[in-house]
Amino acid sequence: MNRHYTIATLGSHSALQILKGARDEGFRTLAITNPQTERLYRSFRFVDEVIVLPSYSAFPSLFEELRARKAIVVPHGSFVAYLSPEEHKKMTIPYFGNKAVLDWEASRELQRDWLTRAGLRLPRQFKSGAEIDRPVIVKLYGAAGGKGYMFIRDAADFEERAGSLKAQYTIQEYIIGVPLYIHYFYSPLSGELEIMSMDRRYETNVDSLGRIPAAAQEGMDVDPSYVVVGNSPVSLRESMLAEALEMGDNVIRVSKEICGPKGLFGAFCIETIITPDMHFYIMEISARIVAGSNLFIDGSPYSYLNYSEPMSTGRRIAREIKNALLASNLRAVLDDSSVL
Repeated sequence: MNRHYTIATLGSHSALQILKGARDEGFRTLAITNPQTERLYRSFRFVDEVIVLPSYSAFPSLFEELRARKAIVVPHGSFVAYLSPEEHKKMTIPYFGNKAVLDWEASRELQRDWLTRAGLRLPRQFKSGAEIDRPVIVKLYGAAGGKGYMFIRDAADFEERAGSLKAQYTIQEYIIGVPLYIHYFYSPLSGELEIMSMDRRYETNVDSLGRIPAAAQEGMDVDPSYVVVGNSPVSLRESMLAEALEMGDNVIRVSKEICGPKGLFGAFCIETIITPDMHFYIMEISARIVAGSNLFIDGSPYSYLNYSEPMSTGRRIAREIKNALLASNLRAVLDDSSVL
């Protein structure tokens, strides 16, 4: 049955693990690339077909062809980067996930409301530069891998460096601690939440600056940059796992209040900072598969405990789709706009 369906995604972000997982679960696989990435995706044997577009923004032109191929689209961060929420909503092809969460993820204000209602601990947020009374980080809207984020020392520093920003941004208290990104999967079929894996990001050049003594940094004309260039695996203290799981439960519970009965399902990530007093501060949520899960294409310690076999987040998505097909309940794992 699975070979009658094709799992399709844009050739970027986490496409390799999505397509590898789909092949492992018996689906046909399709990578939609641009000319620069075509050769990369053709080089992997688990990719059955490659369609080349002049740019990812041309993706809507493929909708009729994808429907004819019985394709199920699995979104990732590049969909958020290259397609607007309006373009997502116009998709009527089978789409894994609930598009209603996109508005809540894209708006920093709505996302903060969501996380606050879930009872999570958030850093203080400032409405204007004049309110700043401590170090902050200025974050631009959208999924851009930390590009454009700025560390700001005080109100004067904000006025000098960020006061003229034209893009939408939020001003958030800078929490000192260990960054930890927790990857979850929520099954709408079983109603169960799983912790799949965890990572921390390697950001340039802030991580490089961390290796230079503070005294030696004085006089250096270098501003911290938070562009993500890679990820490292992390294992959390087992005594903190219960709280991590509860945070995910609360996020799912509230999502069903704000995004319709289906709520958030599939892969998502809660981005945290853990302080020395062992408190989680929640920085934001990514309501989809995140690139940090690419570390675990062969599975993580947490997924192995559940499955005793290699289980990436990408493969877990494919297995959920397969289980839905076996239960004759494919609509349970697709957005309500999907036309089968």
